[in-house]
Amino acid sequence: MNLDTLHKAVSGTSAAFRSRTLLQPAGGEGDKVFPPTYAGAVYAKEERQIKGVKVPCVLLDSVQAQANRLEEALQRALDAGTLKNIPVLNVDFTGLGLLDEVGRVSSLEAPHRIADAILRDSLHDGQPFRKSELGKSLDQASPQNATPLYKLCPTALIFGLWDSTGPKGGLGAKFQRALVSEIIGVNAEIGVKTSSRIDPLGMRAAAKVIKKADGSYELAGDKAKDGVSPAEVNHGNIPPDITKPGGAGGATVDYAKQTIVLSLPALRKLRFPVDGKTTPERDAAARTVLAALALTAAALAAESGFDLRSRCLLWPTDVMKWELLETPGKAPTEFTLTAEAAIKLLGEAVTAAEKLGLVWQRDAVKLTPSPNLVALLKRSQDIAAKMPADATAE
Repeated sequence: MNLDTLHKAVSGTSAAFRSRTLLQPAGGEGDKVFPPTYAGAVYAKEERQIKGVKVPCVLLDSVQAQANRLEEALQRALDAGTLKNIPVLNVDFTGLGLLDEVGRVSSLEAPHRIADAILRDSLHDGQPFRKSELGKSLDQASPQNATPLYKLCPTALIFGLWDSTGPKGGLGAKFQRALVSEIIGVNAEIGVKTSSRIDPLGMRAAAKVIKKADGSYELAGDKAKDGVSPAEVNHGNIPPDITKPGGAGGATVDYAKQTIVLSLPALRKLRFPVDGKTTPERDAAARTVLAALALTAAALAAESGFDLRSRCLLWPTDVMKWELLETPGKAPTEFTLTAEAAIKLLGEAVTAAEKLGLVWQRDAVKLTPSPNLVALLKRSQDIAAKMPADATAE
């Protein structure tokens, strides 16, 4: 893959770049993997049609989770210095006296990218970000004028964005996902979940304690009515237990499969005016940059591995391969692309776009959290510190 080939694919009638990678548990075939759990501690299970047969499958990583992982791969490469001059906005929370140090949150890490409330509630040059000169440029963003996002947050044009918290509220600009990635487990059999704990101190359930509001405890008197088992304060044994089949006890699969699709028609919907004027050449150059950025994110994420969560480490059975869907009825063009080659391709595409007058923000934009945001975060951390360890956030 070179810049000329990429430019032709994006500018012509090709439909998509596609990658399909087969994976196995790092422990080998038949080892359990643990999918993400959703409300009610359940997995996302469904039957999918594979070669004309309904096959039970389980979701191992959703489209949203994959988008975040690809953005995180870009951020890691920026932090390591292997990727440079990619537009990013950073909110710095260091030195604010927080109980739990947050550090930096970037537009590659915020859930809603540049439209996230964390950036909205931060300051640029002493002004609320969305009222600053940089922020106000986003008010004019639309598929017909994608230039503001190209300059400040091009990943929003790849992974999608809805500026629902901006000045226009629900009428804020919407951009569809151009890059979609998902990982599923195929022919999934859901297992059982076991639990147990042996207390080295051998605490007995009859040794009652009284829990206090601050999480501490004291010994209960022999006749105390509000005494509870030491297990309530995390002492004592947990008898071995097994959930019913179908619970969140992991899954065995024939294989896992990652499918990535970069829609080229989605990129072709975007226009990139400069000084109110668009040109086909500049539009094509910008779309080529976005395609190169998407391929770079995918390559970086693949080379960083597939450690999705505890007990869900996957291993690809082959190198990542791409297919270019060019002409209906004809076999796709296949190619491989390493992260190093993708980064080089991206640099060439950015330079070509700059020659046509489309220049993005090369230096990271620094934001500071507003006093209200800091106060809200401090209060939230104070509340969390006083909650029982097994409590969940609301």
